[in-house]
Amino acid sequence: MSTVTTGDAGLAADPAAVLPAFRWALGRDLRIALRSRSELLVQLAFYALVVLLFPLTLPPDPALLATLAPGVLWVAALLSSLLALPRLFAADFADGTLEAIALSPRPLAALVSGKIAAHWLTTGLPVVILAPVFAMAYRAGTDDMLTLVVGLALGTPILSMLGAIGAALTLGARGGGSLLALLVLPLYVPVLIFGAGAVDAIHAGLSASPHFSLLGAGLLLAALGTPFAASAAVRIALD
Repeated sequence: MSTVTTGDAGLAADPAAVLPAFRWALGRDLRIALRSRSELLVQLAFYALVVLLFPLTLPPDPALLATLAPGVLWVAALLSSLLALPRLFAADFADGTLEAIALSPRPLAALVSGKIAAHWLTTGLPVVILAPVFAMAYRAGTDDMLTLVVGLALGTPILSMLGAIGAALTLGARGGGSLLALLVLPLYVPVLIFGAGAVDAIHAGLSASPHFSLLGAGLLLAALGTPFAASAAVRIALD
């Protein structure tokens, strides 16, 4: 794995290689995802079922539904993201592509960043776009829907980035799906709390800005550290 180390050293030595590597990984994974539309539809169908079946267990109280909407939509988004995580690295690991990528002269952290970005664009972004539609089923107000969309736009990339670390750590492990959930779900809890709490703050007549600030800070920290942590986990899995 000395070649992999050399490639990562090139990240600092040749910053010009970072953006091309990111674009290459992003474009490749987007093309693969678009060719596998059935997997994307399954994930979106799961998200829709979780959101739309939950009200069937509750009394037809509009106030209660509006109160529960942010929590339900955030939990559905979290589970939907978790459902899609195994395909982030697993297919490339199984056919040897991931090892070839790691051994390439391109910076591994930039390649991992591109894969994470593609994962969010195909799994997180549709959730953000569909959130207002499903929020209407819960009789959520305009302010609630706007706050929910902003929170999801800030929070779902964090879910993808944190999930990438867990997906890389569980590569090749027996029962990797269960282990992945155990590793990632505790990391998701703060994102869930701050995301759903932003809408609760609006209901209480408070500002959602502190929650957005915390989510934004978490997004920045995750963006700075996750590519390196995930690429290190990939190298460990390939050793």
